[in-house]
Amino acid sequence: MAYPSMGEAHRRITEYLNKFSNAVSYQDVASLSQLFSFSSNSPSLLSLADSLNIFQDANRLIKQSDKFSQYGEILAPLFRSLQSYRVGNLVDAYHAFEKFANAFIQEFRNWESAWALEALYVIAYEIWVLVERADRELAFNGKSPEKLKGAGSFLMKVFGVLAGKGPKRVGALYVTCQLFKIYFKLGTVHLCRSVIRSIETARIFYFEEFPRRDKVTYMYYTGRLEVFNENFPAADHKLSYALTHCNPLREANIRMILKYLIPVKLSLGILPRPSLLEKHNLLEMLCAHAFYQVIYLRGDLRLLRHALQEHEDQFLRSGVYLVLEKLELQVYQRLVKKIYFIQKLKDPSKAHQLKLEVIVKALKWLEIDMDLDEAECIMTILIYKNLVKGYFAHKSKVVVLSKQYPFPK
Repeated sequence: MAYPSMGEAHRRITEYLNKFSNAVSYQDVASLSQLFSFSSNSPSLLSLADSLNIFQDANRLIKQSDKFSQYGEILAPLFRSLQSYRVGNLVDAYHAFEKFANAFIQEFRNWESAWALEALYVIAYEIWVLVERADRELAFNGKSPEKLKGAGSFLMKVFGVLAGKGPKRVGALYVTCQLFKIYFKLGTVHLCRSVIRSIETARIFYFEEFPRRDKVTYMYYTGRLEVFNENFPAADHKLSYALTHCNPLREANIRMILKYLIPVKLSLGILPRPSLLEKHNLLEMLCAHAFYQVIYLRGDLRLLRHALQEHEDQFLRSGVYLVLEKLELQVYQRLVKKIYFIQKLKDPSKAHQLKLEVIVKALKWLEIDMDLDEAECIMTILIYKNLVKGYFAHKSKVVVLSKQYPFPK
């Protein structure tokens, strides 16, 4: 690799400084955003990094010019970050980039209009990319990968800048989605609640004014949160919104949405078309669809458990194992429903009275050992989850079903 001469390095650095100054002066957000996009590995940024490593006095160039010195707190750490990034020192690159980002936020706060919003998006994205790489570097060196938490704190600061009245507020949802990525990665999804509350209850926000890409991402993550909370109707609504409004050319994003939406549909007793799964190459979902269709129709809990065990690795890799595991309650409901219909054929007047011992016998026939107390617990959960409508007569060990609509849809 040929390195530039000292004179060429000086020229490239000065050229970058002029581009930055002009972009700010003329509010050219497209040009400004390109200057911050490290992960693009653009030839111009890589050549600038090489020039900075040769011409070691870039800070003097910044301080000596009135044109550049006013942005010294932004440019100096940005240059340090780019130098570290170029040589593969990602932890130092992240630290310096965070200092640059904080300085940029202070400047952004002083600008009345939201002209630089796209540049702020690029900074938030680059923070995410750098922090992931920095944590991988720390883990590789046997150290604790702790930078992701710091990135979350930084993005909360950005959210605070955007979450106010005025045109800048439309950027709040993008930053929220970046926060979701961090919280999901850290396993601290409970931290999403405060941000969601700010977006959904604050009067300054109108959801439809946000860009479509941000609304889709937001509904995808909040849909996943509803899955974790076992609120499947709400999850269905949010994930369906994300799927309907997702760019049809973004195949990878569609697959990500469907991986959660399909198990949610199954949990609601809705079987998607196999052609949909084949179209998006969701073979693991096709497998789930096939065994669930058989299991649900039979009310066969034994078959469900065997299928989950047999395909465990596949479902864990695709991230849907826990969602499919939660389908067990629907299978219990189906089993109880079959018992109800059999009793209705034998004695219609007592069909709504299900003895626990009958349920236990049905489970025993399926090779599932369960005593009366366990069966009572299962029936209580089914009633609580509104999968069965009725009440439990504890003394007589009988489930008394509603005579009208005992199995709500």
